[in-house]
Amino acid sequence: MSLKAFHLIFITAASLLSFGLGWWMLRAYADSGMKADQIYGVTSIGVGMALLLYEAFFIKKLKNVSYL
Repeated sequence: MSLKAFHLIFITAASLLSFGLGWWMLRAYADSGMKADQIYGVTSIGVGMALLLYEAFFIKKLKNVSYL
């Protein structure tokens, strides 16, 4: 596995985990009403979106590099 393929898998996993944490924290906010849960949820979703933008930039930049 190349460094490019590993990087794409790692960033995809990190963004999925970030969205999962955001969803979990927003659900916790809906149940408890704690402001910290809302801040963590919104921040995690923002980080997930930033990771997806970074991944798109990375793919565009290294489009000529093989996955193998």
